[in-house]
Formats: sequence, structure tokens, C-alpha cells
Amino acid sequence: MGQPQLLQDPTFRLFKTPTKTPPKPPSPRPAAPTAAAERVEAPDEASADVTFRDLGLAEWAVTTCRELGMRKPRRVQRRCIPRVLEGRHVLGIDETGSGKTAAFALPILHRLAEHPFGVFALVVTPTRELAFQLADQFRALGSAVRLRISVVVGGMDMLRQAKELAARPHLVIATPGRIHVLLRDNPDIPSVFSRTKYLVLDEADRVLDVGFQEELKFIFQCLPENRQNLFFSATTTSNLEKLRDRYQDKLYVYEAYEGFKTVETLKQQVIFIPRMVKDVYLMHILSKMEDMGIRSAIVFVATCRDCHRLSLMLEVLDLEAAALYSFKSQAQRLEALHQFKSGKVSILIATDVAGRGLDIPTVDLVINYDVPRFPRDYIHRVGRTARAGRGGLALSLVTQKDVKLIHEIEALIERQLEVIEYKEDEVLSLMKKVFSAKNVAEMKMIDDGSEEKAKERRKQKLKMLAEKGLLKKSSRKRKRNKEFAEEGKEQKKEVFSAKNVAEMKSTEEDGIEDKAKKGGKQKLQMPTEKQLLKKKMSKKRNTEFAKEGKKQKKKLEALADKATPKKRSKKRVAEMKAQKEKSMADFDCRSGHDINTRLDLHMTNVNQDANVRCQELNQGILGDFSLRILYNAFFI
Repeated sequence: MGQPQLLQDPTFRLFKTPTKTPPKPPSPRPAAPTAAAERVEAPDEASADVTFRDLGLAEWAVTTCRELGMRKPRRVQRRCIPRVLEGRHVLGIDETGSGKTAAFALPILHRLAEHPFGVFALVVTPTRELAFQLADQFRALGSAVRLRISVVVGGMDMLRQAKELAARPHLVIATPGRIHVLLRDNPDIPSVFSRTKYLVLDEADRVLDVGFQEELKFIFQCLPENRQNLFFSATTTSNLEKLRDRYQDKLYVYEAYEGFKTVETLKQQVIFIPRMVKDVYLMHILSKMEDMGIRSAIVFVATCRDCHRLSLMLEVLDLEAAALYSFKSQAQRLEALHQFKSGKVSILIATDVAGRGLDIPTVDLVINYDVPRFPRDYIHRVGRTARAGRGGLALSLVTQKDVKLIHEIEALIERQLEVIEYKEDEVLSLMKKVFSAKNVAEMKMIDDGSEEKAKERRKQKLKMLAEKGLLKKSSRKRKRNKEFAEEGKEQKKEVFSAKNVAEMKSTEEDGIEDKAKKGGKQKLQMPTEKQLLKKKMSKKRNTEFAKEGKKQKKKLEALADKATPKKRSKKRVAEMKAQKEKSMADFDCRSGHDINTRLDLHMTNVNQDANVRCQELNQGILGDFSLRILYNAFFI
């Protein structure tokens, strides 16, 4: 018997017909699964006729599913809901948009209605946006029950969250970091979870990643050991494989497929472009959304900086878009997501915080502006479209540096991506307009200080990773690379030294040392004519500069003697002293002069010196008024 009818739209308009590519040979399948795991097989008539009532759910739950348009359970729901109701640990792996949330939400709500108390279940999810979405889905599925839910995520008031937990809500949906902080810092909170029946790890492959290990260990210690654990994910990892070994027969494993897979209704394409014009191609694609019948699109980028830059650039180009990245406050992130879900804006630019779990039915296009570094993230990104059997398109912009990543993705999903082309002249006609908008966006980023915020956020992230001990491997790698660099320098020195020894030996063979002993110094390399001319001109120029300097020095000395009599140069003082001694010698050598004539001449010289001294005092050189009065009284 065939599968339930898929909700595909045959008139869904995609991009132009891609170029034909040869089919990729399938890779060998893994070994057969263990007995504890159940793999999906071709559905039979009995499984297709199963209803929610047949799964053991209460009548109110069946009625709620019917009102929400859920006529028949999907594969993962048919296999997992009965096992959860039996009290077994469950690991469910199925493709994106397959209904995994209802597979654990419905049985939890069924048991909660029988024995309501708080906290009945704790749901841990990797992102804040997914936590709020799960809360909305729980409220919709539990509308017939008076359900009290508390969402505990970062970016919100911790005091308010602590009060909500102290009130013992039925369900707590949290991110690992924030619930860990509340359990650690508030001694009254751990007792709230002493009777918790269910622990759910949604997107378990991400939650069990190394980045949350310390938080999860502490959370598990605060929960009772007899709890029931539920793990759900779209991709499997080594950590999920370890769960089988830990729980063994107690764990029911449902895997809809082996390895990694994208849905069949998703059309996946790539376009090879130069890196410099990536923004131009992106704007061209977004401008054609209405012509292609695309209702809304998500653009995934690698960094918060590019996310902010593209949002500003679209604003300059009069394209309405919302931006979702971690630099924004939680209120801003929820507002951006609300605008996109409500249809107020048709474009959402986001980092990988929007890559998991978000269920928005109107998303027809996913654009990978930056190809993800890890192929597993590609599956989660493109899973935001083509959900619940609907059609969708995933387009990746591939530059010269992304070819290797695309090959890794193709090998992972065992599917070759289709290559498409655009008319280059039509695309590049937007280049001037896009580049101008890009410059304006970058200037706005400088003005609002986003660059400095990004640097500060990076420092905080590195500090957090260092505290968790996640930088040890990279530090060891840097240390090893440094040792290799130093070893390379030593080897380089050895090579150069060997080369110098070889040159010295060659010079000895030529007999240059003998010539040096006989004829004096000989240069091994004679200067060229150009070098000699340059040296001669430099010497001539230096001589001219020296002569000019001496002339300037004499002029300055003469000016110094006239302007500042007190600070005469040493040369001037020596000249005056020599002149005075000469005059005295001439006076002594004269004959026929008596003692009176000598005294008169001596007094004349003294009076002349006194007059010079008086002039200096009057000019203010000495600057002492009392000395001037004594001098006038004595000589005048």
C-alpha cells in the first residue's frame, strides 16, 4: 500500500531549468542495524489506516489533533508514541518536517492529564527561538488541558524566570546554558525538578555536542534517576550512537533512514559565482522572488557581521527584510521572527540560530549565502523549507573556496546537486547599485559601533571556551605549529651556513686569499660605475652642506655678539682679551712718560670700560636697579 499523499504543489515555480549533470553512483550502505533499533520499511495497509486513537491517546488529544488538521499520524508518530506511553526510553531520528515534535508532545500531555503536577517534563533545546516555538506547539496540542509552561532561555530576566520555576509549572522548556545557571546559583530551584517524569532533548545531536557537556552533566544530576528520556533529531552523530550502548535494550531506536538524508520534495541547486559579486547575485535572486511565485525566503550566512551588513544593505535597496542573529537582544530576535512568520517581511537573513527546528510553512526558498562548514548543518538549513510534504527550493552560492565543501555535502547526502546558470549581463547590471549600497551599509556599521561589539563578543566567546577547556586542543595545535616553525628556522640557518661554507671553499680554490696577502685588501665584488657615481655625488653634496653650515655659523655668532652682549661667544671674549693685553704692552714699551701720564691713561681706559658697563646696565642686561644706583653714585 502506498504512502499518504504528499502535499506537493505541481505549479510551484522554481528557477530556470538546470543544466544536466551525470548521476552520482550510490555509495555502499552501512552494516545492518542492531536488534534494538527499528528501521522504517515499506508501509502496509494496516499502518496507513492507523489513527491517533489507535495509538492509545486520550479522546481529548484525538479531538485536538483533528481540530489542528492532523488527520492521520505520520511515520515517526506511529512508531514512537506507543513506545513513550509504554514508559521506554526513545531515540527518534527522522527527516526535517516529519512531525517529531508531536511524537513526544502528545504522549507527555496524555500522561500529564492523568496525573497533573509540576514540574512534569523538562524539554532542552539548543536555540532560544526553537524553545519559544516548542512552547507554542505544546500550548496548541494541550489546549484542552490547563497547561502552565515556563520558557527559560538566555537574554531574559533571571529573577522572573526563577519565580516562574518556583511556582512549579507543568512544563519547562529551556536552553542548556540558562537552566544550568539557575540550578547552580539558586539552591531552591533543584528541588523543583525532584519529581520530573520526562526529559526531552530536542535536536539531540546539537544538544549532546561538546559545547554543552558541562551544563548537561549538572542538569542530569538535578533530575531523578527513574525519569524517562526522549531523544529526537534529524541527523545522527557518534554521541547518539553511544546512547545505544548505554541503555541497550531499554532504549527504543527508530531511524527512518540510515546516514543523512534530505526530503525528496526539496529541489537542491548550486550556482558557481566569483566571490566579489556574491552580493550582486543575491540581490538579483531576491528581486525575482515575486516573479517566481516564492512567498518567503531565508538567507543563511556564516557570521553575525555579514548578517547585519546584508540587512543594512537591503534596507538601502528598499527591500524589506528581518535579521536574526545572536548579537541582538532576545526581544529584537523575537520581533524579527514574528515579522517574518506573520508575513510582514518576506525575507529573513539569519545565522545558524534559525537553522534548526523552526517550522514556517510559507518558506519556499532557502539560500545558502555562505556554504556551511559542516555538511550536517546543510541538512538542517535546507530543512526549513519543503516541510510536511510540501515543495521547496534550496540554492547555494558557491565561490572558488567552497567547491570542496559542496563535494563533502554531496557525499554526505548521497545526492548530486544540480548546477544552474544565470545571464551574467542581466545580473551584473545591478553591480553599481549594489556596491554603492554595500559601502553605505559598511559606513553605518562603523557609526553604530557594531565592529567593536563584534570584537568584544568574540573575546567573550573565547573566554567562555577557555573556561570550559575547549581551547586546549587548539592551543596544543598552535604550540605544535610554533615548534615546527622554530625547527624550520633552524634548518634554514643550517642550509645557509652550509651554503656559506661552500662559497668560502670556492674562493679559497680561486686563490683570492693569496692575492690579498700580496697586494693588500681586494674586494670580492667590485662596485659598479653607477654606485661609484652615486657615492661621488653624495660626497660632493656633503662637502657643500658643510661649507654652507660654517657660513651660517659665523653669521649667527656675529648676530649673537650684537644682540646679546652678556652671552658673547668664546671666540669674541678671547679677541677682546688679546686686544687689551696688546694695548697694555704697547703702553709699557713707550719711553719718556712719567707716572702721572700712565695714571691718566689708565683712568681713561677705566672710564671707557665703566661707560660700556653702564650702557649694558641701562639696556637691562643685568637687570638689577640697585647696582645701577651704586654705580652712578660712585662714578658720576
